[in-house]
Amino acid sequence: MATLRTLIPRFRRPVIRSFFRSFIYPGGRAVGVANPGGGSLPDHDPEMPVRRRFRHPTSSASMWTRFQNGGRDTMGSGSSDAASSGSQQIDAHIAGLDDWRGQTLARVRALIRDAAPNVTEEWKWQKASSPGVPVWYCHGPICTGETYKSVVKLTFFKGASLEDPSGLFNSSLEGRTRRALDIREHDALDEAAFRALVREAVSLNQSARP
Repeated sequence: MATLRTLIPRFRRPVIRSFFRSFIYPGGRAVGVANPGGGSLPDHDPEMPVRRRFRHPTSSASMWTRFQNGGRDTMGSGSSDAASSGSQQIDAHIAGLDDWRGQTLARVRALIRDAAPNVTEEWKWQKASSPGVPVWYCHGPICTGETYKSVVKLTFFKGASLEDPSGLFNSSLEGRTRRALDIREHDALDEAAFRALVREAVSLNQSARP
């Protein structure tokens, strides 16, 4: 029969010692486990992986990055699917606006596509109180296309940094970052100036990328 004296050395085998060390957190604090061999175990076994704190993907840094990108999660892998779905939702939205607002939104959409051929379209911020908003991207967010009862509003994410030599912006002029263009039913839009404004927004996005 094995005695206690003969059993003690077996606890010193590497497999058993690694079992006890698995209960040690980085920093050397044990969780109710003593070292059978006597003495104290090392603070950290270099052969054991360090336990790292879990960081949620929607942390403060991640949320700030999404805010700068117009609510877009640039780490996602389904961006092409989102763009295709966004274009279809914008099509349906325009078709549902059977008045001047649908015609105006379709017109500015065509101008944006003409000014930025590589533009992608997404449908954002859909919730119970709002059907959602079209958003255009090219190397970053360009603008949104919101429709209200008496106005079609195009909000440029970085409008405050754009020169806008033609003075198209006529709303949100006090904002530190954004500027907006409100188009009413009988307003005439300078299409050449609008295309130039979109191109300037795209150039600004490109210059800001690392």
